[in-house]
Amino acid sequence: MKSEVAYVVGYLRPDFPVPKATQMRGEPMEIAGNQESSGPDQLPTAPAVVREKPGGESMRAIILERFGGLDSLVYTDIPKPLPKDGEVVIQIKGFGINHAEMHMRRGEWAEAAEVSGIECVGTVDSCPGGEFPVGAKVAALMGGLGRTINGSYAEYTRVRTGNVALIESDLPWSQLAALPETYATAWTCLFRSLNLTAGQTVVIRGATSSFGQAALKMAAAAGAHVIATTRSRERFPLLEELGAARVELERRDLAQHIAEAKQLDAVLDLVGNSTILDSLNMLRRGGTACLAGWLGGLAPIVDFNPLLQMASGVYLSFFGSFVFGTPGFPLSDVPLAQIARQVAEGQLDAKPSHVFSFNEIHEAHRIMEAGEAGGKMVVVMEPEKAA
Repeated sequence: MKSEVAYVVGYLRPDFPVPKATQMRGEPMEIAGNQESSGPDQLPTAPAVVREKPGGESMRAIILERFGGLDSLVYTDIPKPLPKDGEVVIQIKGFGINHAEMHMRRGEWAEAAEVSGIECVGTVDSCPGGEFPVGAKVAALMGGLGRTINGSYAEYTRVRTGNVALIESDLPWSQLAALPETYATAWTCLFRSLNLTAGQTVVIRGATSSFGQAALKMAAAAGAHVIATTRSRERFPLLEELGAARVELERRDLAQHIAEAKQLDAVLDLVGNSTILDSLNMLRRGGTACLAGWLGGLAPIVDFNPLLQMASGVYLSFFGSFVFGTPGFPLSDVPLAQIARQVAEGQLDAKPSHVFSFNEIHEAHRIMEAGEAGGKMVVVMEPEKAA
C-alpha cells in the first residue's frame, strides 16, 4: 500500500456516502460564495466560502482558493469567527494532517469548506455558554470542520461544544495535535465497539496505517495480546516494536492460516469489505469484529447473505468517526486527557512522524500525496524548542 488512505470510515474516502452534516446553529454569516455542484449527487465545483461579515478582527488562514494541486492552498487574512451560544472559539495551536483534506483540496469530497482541517488542539478563546473556561486547553474534531464550516487551517476556528473536549496536559502542542482524530477513533473502536480488556487477544488488520499503529499501541498498553497484520514483511519489525506479540502477513483468507482461528476475542479490521467476513470467521463464540477502515478498497461485499457467509454467535460492529459530536457520541466520552497522560508517562508513544510550521502546508500536502508520511503528520502554529 503506497499510502494510508481510508483509515477512518466516512472521511478519508471521497466516494464513501457520508451523511450531510447539520449546519451550525446561530445567526447566518455572510456568504461570499456558495458551494456549487452540477447536481444533487455530484461533487462540488468550488469550495464553500462562508465568512463572518467584514469589519471585525481578522486572522491568518490557509484558504482553498479552488480545487486542484498544492498551489490551490493560499495564505490570506479573513475575519475571525465570532462567539456564539453552544459553540467554542478556539485559538489553534496545532492540527493534524489528514487524507480527507487532500481529497477536499482536489474536489473529490462531497463537501469542502474554504478553510480545510478536520481536527485541532488549542486554547478556548471564547465560550458564551460557559461549557469550557476561557484559556483551557482543548481538542476538537469533526462537527463539520473543514466540510460545512471553516476548519483548522487558520489561527482560530469555531465548533460545536459537543465536538470539543478538555485535554489539559504539559505535552508539547506537536504531540497533542497527533491525538484527536487518530486516537479518539482508535480508543472508541477498541474500548467501546470491541470492549477490549486486558488478557484478551485481538487481531488488528492493516496495522501499519497511522490509525492501525495508534490502535496497536493502545491495545498493547491496555494489556491485550495483539496480533498485527501488514502486507509487507519489511514492516514486521516496526509492528513488533510498537507492541505486537506477533505479526502476520495480511491475506484475504487469514482465518484459514492463523493458529488462533475460532479462538479470538476481537478483530479490528481496517482493510475493509474484502476481509471482514474472513475476520468474522476467526472469532470465538461471542467475539466481535469492528469494521473501521477501507485500506483494501470500497468494493462492496457481493450478494452478502448472513445465513451462508456469517459465522454463528459472533458480532459485527461498525464505527465511523464522523459521528463524533452527535447524540450518543460526544467527544467528551473519549478520555483524551488520560491518553495524553499515558503519552507523558511513556506508556504510549504519540510522537508525530513529521512536524511542520504553519507556513509549510504545501510541503505537508506534498509528502501526504506522495505516500511518504510514515505516520501521523502535524502542523504547529509556533516553533517548539527542541527537547
